[in-house]
Amino acid sequence: MQGAVCCYTKALKLTDSQADSAVLYRNRSACYLKLEDYSKAEADASKALDTDPGDVKARFRRAQAFQKLGRFDQAFLDAQRCAQLEPRNKAFQDLLRQLGAQIQQKVLNSTDARVQQMFSLLLDASAKDHDRQKAAQNLVVLSRDEAGAEQIFRNDGVKLIQKLLQSKQEDVVLSALRTLVGLCTGHQSRTMAIVNELGMDQLCAVMGSGVSTVSLAACHLLQVMFEALTEGMKREIRGKDEAILPGELEHHLSLYLDVTGPGRDSAINLLVKQVPRKSLKNPDNSLTLWVIDQGLKKILQVAGTIPELSEGPPLTDNTHMTCSVLLSKLYDDLKSDKERENFSKLSEEYVQQHFSQPGLEGKLRAIQTVSVLLQGPSDVGNITLEMSGMMDAVISLCASEDVSHQQIAVEALIHAAGKAKRASFITANGVALLKDLYKKSENDRIRVRALVGLCKLGSAGGTDFSMKQFAEGSTLKLTKQCRKWLCNESLPATSRRWSVEGLAYLTFDADVKEDFVEDKNALLAMFELAKSDDKTVLFAVGSTLVNCTNSYDVEKPDPQMVELAKYAKQHVPEEHPKDAPSFVEKRVFKLLEAGVVSALVCMVKQESPALTEACRECIARVFLALVERQEDRGTVVAQGGGKALIPLATDNTNVGKVKAAQALAKIAITSNPEIAFPGERIYEVVRPLVNLLSLECTMLQNFESLMALTNLAGISERLRQKIIKEKAVPKIEGYMFEEHDLIRASATECMCNLVLSTEVQNLYLATGNDRLKLLVLYSGEDDERLRKAAAGTLAMLTAEQPELCARIPGTTTHWLEIVQALLLSEISDLRHRGVVVVKNMMEAEKALAETLMESEVLEILSVLAKGGEGTPDAVSKIAQTCLDKAVEYGIIQSREEKETAK
Repeated sequence: MQGAVCCYTKALKLTDSQADSAVLYRNRSACYLKLEDYSKAEADASKALDTDPGDVKARFRRAQAFQKLGRFDQAFLDAQRCAQLEPRNKAFQDLLRQLGAQIQQKVLNSTDARVQQMFSLLLDASAKDHDRQKAAQNLVVLSRDEAGAEQIFRNDGVKLIQKLLQSKQEDVVLSALRTLVGLCTGHQSRTMAIVNELGMDQLCAVMGSGVSTVSLAACHLLQVMFEALTEGMKREIRGKDEAILPGELEHHLSLYLDVTGPGRDSAINLLVKQVPRKSLKNPDNSLTLWVIDQGLKKILQVAGTIPELSEGPPLTDNTHMTCSVLLSKLYDDLKSDKERENFSKLSEEYVQQHFSQPGLEGKLRAIQTVSVLLQGPSDVGNITLEMSGMMDAVISLCASEDVSHQQIAVEALIHAAGKAKRASFITANGVALLKDLYKKSENDRIRVRALVGLCKLGSAGGTDFSMKQFAEGSTLKLTKQCRKWLCNESLPATSRRWSVEGLAYLTFDADVKEDFVEDKNALLAMFELAKSDDKTVLFAVGSTLVNCTNSYDVEKPDPQMVELAKYAKQHVPEEHPKDAPSFVEKRVFKLLEAGVVSALVCMVKQESPALTEACRECIARVFLALVERQEDRGTVVAQGGGKALIPLATDNTNVGKVKAAQALAKIAITSNPEIAFPGERIYEVVRPLVNLLSLECTMLQNFESLMALTNLAGISERLRQKIIKEKAVPKIEGYMFEEHDLIRASATECMCNLVLSTEVQNLYLATGNDRLKLLVLYSGEDDERLRKAAAGTLAMLTAEQPELCARIPGTTTHWLEIVQALLLSEISDLRHRGVVVVKNMMEAEKALAETLMESEVLEILSVLAKGGEGTPDAVSKIAQTCLDKAVEYGIIQSREEKETAK
């Protein structure tokens, strides 16, 4: 073999031909492979390929050399190319299989080593902080890949993570929790093994950590674990080793109920997310029933806890609100009157048990529990409020000398005032008491709460200008005091939050709205509160902004009904002059100037039960008001509004989803969608827009959705595929028959962009429908916008699918007149579309060309081909192309032929 190498080497020195050299290098490469000199074999094969890249033998030899040198990736590429050139070659296929296995093994081996190295660094207290942080980040990234997650799991990763969880360094614990999220996401068996290894007690203990970031990360992990386990139940995995018993899930939930300390809010948040059904279509609410039977009294115990009293676990500012949300979710998840009666009975028993105890402490706990119930399942709250002696106790405690007792009573009075049953009683009996507290109390905590009670009662008329509870100017005085407290940073955050609650009621009055938006300091103070850790302020901020922007729904009464009501001396609601559109527009501008968008974006990002669906609806309403003017949309997008609207359009009340989707549509119409929704985010916009194509939505919402989808459909094939996947095409086709001119035209415009996709073209190719006929007829309509859209669609379809050209004459007897009308139109865009359709038809079939040339089309094309004033160059060129085609077919004579004939 060495002799052969010498011969090939001599031959290479003698030849000047590149082709001969390539063959010699290829053959010498084979010799080097036999001699196991793989570096030289690779070099010779590469030289042969430099001359002839299509030399499959040289490429195969180089692949073999790369394989032996351990350069599997390069070997795989060469082997893959060989297999493409000769698919039936068994040697190539065998090499590909070998290399695939070797690459996989190499990856696994390198991953094992990396995993061990990462854990070693994280567990080494003497390692540099930079190295440990990098190792933590790499571990988290690796866990998000299925292969990486499996390697961590099989390399005793869970035991090592358990050691990391015991670390006193926050970043190490966080990386451990995030790695566990990667291991558990969507993987039931791994999650079960991890739960058994670590124990729920330890995970709940981590959630109870005093560090908020760690507590939130642990909360997220437990949520992912719960979802992985319940997903296994949905798939009906019932193997002996893999069965998830409801008892195990209940054990998890019972541990959440027993969490105390800083992690309790996170535990309640988990119950909010995991227990109620995601959809009421699911008949199984057994987890909710179990939590009510086993844990309702524990939840009420937390709800009734008063921080100032010595007993009971410590609270955060958000605990009572979180309990209200959980109680409301549980109550709403009940299916029958019997289940609701049981909930009410257990709540009454708990409140009665404490209320009947001797001494004040029990009564205070009972009143605090009623307050939380009134903010949550208000029906149950009203039942407990009407218990014998409860209202009297609330009224009497309002006069207590103890500030904390007063505070609890006043708050209960305020919450009771919001319920229709009690409002009239409190308006009659409580206004004097609240005024007295507001004027005479020396403690601002009491005064601000009394003020909110007055605000609430003073706004009973809502936006009705003619129904004011207080004397002229009183609401403005109350507003001034609310703004003063709001801007007073020396006050506790809870007191400042109550001042926002007051504004939420007072801003029903248009004078108050005008006054408030002029106070930039007050606006900034409210926005800062919205971004703070006190999540209970979110709904109050949202409600205040809804009032200021007039983004609530107002039904305009029928003028005839108004006259009849006046004649019958019935009350007729009146709109405040300052609620006119011009005033609203100025208020929106002031809010944008003050930075309302950044506050709303922060509110949407909050991971808290306080961000209820009602709160999300308020935020969606405000966003819609902010993007009403086209000039303001760029500001909203630049400050993150586009990104914030996407989750609001998917997780919200039905009304909130529509409002958020409409705001997205407005942005997508006037802004470049690729800039407004960069990256993958643009694909998330499609579904909310398609959901607006519903008969339940207004015609304006339908129209704006169609306009936005038109813009998206014109961007890329992937977006068109997303629109098709969301089943939008049948809906769009339906709107093409709408009587309203703008909607019909916008639906046709959307279809014009969608026909670039083969799936939509196939709908027009299918026989037995009138889709093509509709386009031809619309091309002859009077509505210019509709004609442009239909003719444009027809031009594109006939270009992409020439066989449709032959069907056009069969759509209507007036097809030729419609084509001629397009060619003769004074609108250049229509002429352009017309000549494109004619060109496509003439190129498709000679018979069609003959039919066209026998009509007035020939004369029209001749005029258009000459160009001149009013005829764009593009139209002239296409018209000339049509005439040239007719000459080619022999239908007409060219100028030269005519002159020769003369």
